[in-house]
Amino acid sequence: MPRKDPKDPTLATNRKAFHDYNVLERFESGIQLVGTEVKSCRARSIQLQEGFVKIEKNQALLYNVHIAGYDFGNRFNHNTKQVRRLLLHKREILKLGQWLGTKGGTIIPLRFYLSKGLVKVEIAYCQGKTHADQRETLRRRETEREMRRAVRK
Repeated sequence: MPRKDPKDPTLATNRKAFHDYNVLERFESGIQLVGTEVKSCRARSIQLQEGFVKIEKNQALLYNVHIAGYDFGNRFNHNTKQVRRLLLHKREILKLGQWLGTKGGTIIPLRFYLSKGLVKVEIAYCQGKTHADQRETLRRRETEREMRRAVRK
């Protein structure tokens, strides 16, 4: 497994999201982390595959994101799958809440990254792809790949 570039700000990406969903709009969000979670994030011990966002009591909450325990955290370690609060502006939370209520989509985390030393989350409002849409996307990528190969030769 190749080593990660230490200067790359991306800590984790949700590659499955682009296969299963059509991304309609993206948002940058801060995240409220406790104790050893920041050190685990910097060690890139994050899994986003099953993560989703709910709007409850005018707060955006991130569910099912696994941040592994910090190896040197001993008794101060955090719960790995706890609910985490996202730090968004009030108007953004209201906008996301309205979309969830009417259009039947979902909000999922796309990636964790560092910005000026702080851990940020890129979340997106998405709608699920059907099986036919997924096949069409794969066909389109394959034809683009073949065209690039032909141009190179």
